[in-house]
Amino acid sequence: MKTARLTAAMAGVVALTVSACGGTSQSGEDRTANQKPTEGKTFTMGLPTDPGTLDPAVTVLSIARQIGRFLYDGLIHLDSAGKPVAGLAEKWEATTTTANFTLRDGVKCADGSPLTARDVAANINHVGDPATKSPLTGVSVKAGTKAVADDAARTVTVTSGAPDSFLLRNVAAVPIVCAKGLADRASVAKGQHGTGMFTMTEIVPNDHYTLTRRKDYTWGPGDWKSEQPGLPEKVVFRVVPNMTTTANLLLSGELSAASVTGQDQQRLRSQKLFHADIVVPMGEIFFNQAPGRPGQDEAVRRALTQALDFGQIGKVLTTGNGQPAKGLVTGEPLACPGDSINGKLPPFDVAAAKSGLDAAGWAPGPDGVRAKNGKRLALTVVYGTQVGPTMVSAAELILQAWKNVGVDATIKAVDGPGTSQVLFGTGEWEVSLAPLGFVLPSQAVPFVSGAKPPQGTNFAYIENPRYTEFAGKASAQAGESGCGDWLAAESALFERLDVVPFVNSTIPTFANGARFEMNQGQILPSSIRMYS
Repeated sequence: MKTARLTAAMAGVVALTVSACGGTSQSGEDRTANQKPTEGKTFTMGLPTDPGTLDPAVTVLSIARQIGRFLYDGLIHLDSAGKPVAGLAEKWEATTTTANFTLRDGVKCADGSPLTARDVAANINHVGDPATKSPLTGVSVKAGTKAVADDAARTVTVTSGAPDSFLLRNVAAVPIVCAKGLADRASVAKGQHGTGMFTMTEIVPNDHYTLTRRKDYTWGPGDWKSEQPGLPEKVVFRVVPNMTTTANLLLSGELSAASVTGQDQQRLRSQKLFHADIVVPMGEIFFNQAPGRPGQDEAVRRALTQALDFGQIGKVLTTGNGQPAKGLVTGEPLACPGDSINGKLPPFDVAAAKSGLDAAGWAPGPDGVRAKNGKRLALTVVYGTQVGPTMVSAAELILQAWKNVGVDATIKAVDGPGTSQVLFGTGEWEVSLAPLGFVLPSQAVPFVSGAKPPQGTNFAYIENPRYTEFAGKASAQAGESGCGDWLAAESALFERLDVVPFVNSTIPTFANGARFEMNQGQILPSSIRMYS
């Protein structure tokens, strides 16, 4: 489905993401500090937009994948230090080309049927088959990857279609759907046939999604035990597009949790609500480099970048709480620490921006708008409404800056599924302000190189030979040994302004009457505890 190919965040506040960013929990003093866990309660989480399809092999929308975290488990989990712990698998080993998993005994599907090794292998093969056109192909699973199962031994053997520095983490992160769902993907789009802690029991699109806890679920992360006080009986995801309304509902207790951006954070903090924070890319620009688009010309990309005061824009976007971006990956703990951006982006210089556009052949017309060969320099700038209210003001600053150098720019605000439809479907955009969030550098490869829509996920039509070269070298090296090449690959993108990340933000997920842990940028279902 083209309409559900993507979101940057990423946590539920960012428009696009393949895998939500990592983060650290921060609780401090809050209302639950002296309370005891309470049984039989419902955990209600606010979402800024409808998630669209819930099929985990189709969507990379962050909010859809947050819901999916409650419905579908992976082969392993990661602890707070980024180390693998048991999930559906109890044993594992991997190189850059092969991985072997032994499933836990007694894992069941939502309908009570046993999960088989054959089911797990089928999930991996589905994503690894380019014919399925899954957006996870090349992200979690390399194209051409094959998995073979031995049901009697409960083992799955994976042979990667290409070398993968992080093969274990990537393959093990594939959300596993049970056999009935594999035969009926339409049911999976509605969150059915899962292996996770909850089952989907009601869907009212654009309003709410209700999940019920499975009593037979015992295979939580590591040595997690199912008999624990305070686990929610039900989970409701409620669509609340307005951030101020979301804050009000948190304070009244109608929402148990929600990620909040903008000025509303301050009044929530003042009420000493529990919050868990994650770092997400908030300011990130992509230029459409498809044939015939202005962004295909590096000189134009450079001039448009020089026209922007990222310090001012970043301050507005993050309400003054941002940090300069250091790379494409923000998921903590960072797989490859380092700064691949410093010194790669041109400084703010309006005069240089105008000169650059002049040199590229875009001359000012009688109305001040630049044109070339009779075609006006007109840009449609898209952004996701779920990023929060600060994006509107930031987008307006960007438009004003470009108008000052002779660009006819207009804003197009779309929700999460709408962002995916524009970027992967219609292609009617020149600039995207929807950031992408990655946990591993390898996950960026299909989004910034390779096949373009509808065959692939390279939505900006980027062709950067140096990135491809360094990413290829990095992929052949296991884990941290390839970090130097991964950082060099990212720098190659920034030098040509194929991607322009400029600011990250710390986004709190607040809670009222509940506590939880953030894991890979998402609420970990098994960690939720409810309080009276």
